[in-house]
Amino acid sequence: MRTIGIDLGKTVFHLVGVNQRGEVVVRKKCSRTQLLRFTSNLRECLIGMEACGGSHFLGRALREQGHDVRLMPAQYVKPYVKTNKNDYIDAEAIAEAVTRPSMRFVPIKTDDQLDLQSLHRVRERWVVRRTAVINQIRGLLLERGITMRKGREHLQASLPLVLEDADNKLSGALRILLTQLQWEMQYLNEQIEESNKLIVRIAGELEACKRLLAILGIGPLIATATIAAIGNGAAFKKGRGFAAWLGVVPGEHSTGGKQKLTGTSRRGNKYLRKLFIQGAHSVLLQRTKQSSGLSMWLADLVSRKRKQVATVALANKMARMAWAVLFKGEAYRPPLLPQTVAA
Repeated sequence: MRTIGIDLGKTVFHLVGVNQRGEVVVRKKCSRTQLLRFTSNLRECLIGMEACGGSHFLGRALREQGHDVRLMPAQYVKPYVKTNKNDYIDAEAIAEAVTRPSMRFVPIKTDDQLDLQSLHRVRERWVVRRTAVINQIRGLLLERGITMRKGREHLQASLPLVLEDADNKLSGALRILLTQLQWEMQYLNEQIEESNKLIVRIAGELEACKRLLAILGIGPLIATATIAAIGNGAAFKKGRGFAAWLGVVPGEHSTGGKQKLTGTSRRGNKYLRKLFIQGAHSVLLQRTKQSSGLSMWLADLVSRKRKQVATVALANKMARMAWAVLFKGEAYRPPLLPQTVAA
């Protein structure tokens, strides 16, 4: 047995082992403990799994046993499924896909990366929940003919005045309900603020994050999210690969020797792409205050492209800078005009 494909589940795992000729020699259904016990008694094998929940933990455990473990995106494994779907067929497809020279693999995340990723996911859930509470408060008040200015700050400042106003004809039951929603909003504000403080502290402690913070438009939130997602960036050969994975490059649908570029691909990590777009938007608002080379590049870009296109283009540039800083381990050097460098 040279190669093993494992179809992961929450409690049950399906394993298929193939020999050097690609023939299936083992089919096994087991729990996580039984799986690790079985692989511990094998000589070094190439083990493939789909990147999903629990795959990083299991990948590290199998690597500690001396195996060569590789994770793959599920969509890249699907073409190797030859017939109807079941768990053993999926495991066999994984065992075949992991041996392909052109296959793209997902780096196994460390515990520190998973901790950062968990922090960002929990914070994002609180942000989404707070937005939902704010929209519900605005909707309930609108049904009573009370409107408020857009923005969370305006709602937080106006809601206590609305609740204290005895002339707006709000019922007692609705006032109690709005008060409870106000408490929920305040609780979420506190949780988000605490997570922000923790992210800022972590960004100040990690050397890689310190280098990323020097890049335009990148703050503690983007820096820690980038580290959690790609680590040192070794999974990408070039910065363009990271930008393409981030989804800030044009899509392509070419045929017959004619190149046809479509709109932004929007592939990859949606959360990280959103953060880079927001960071690029903030830089565009302050484009005249950037370094000489970047300021001229932005001025030329804005003169030729719409604001939305320019924002995505700048996010692409920021992503390439971030990859270079992480992969090469060097400090960020702002782009300057040639005469500025000569001086």
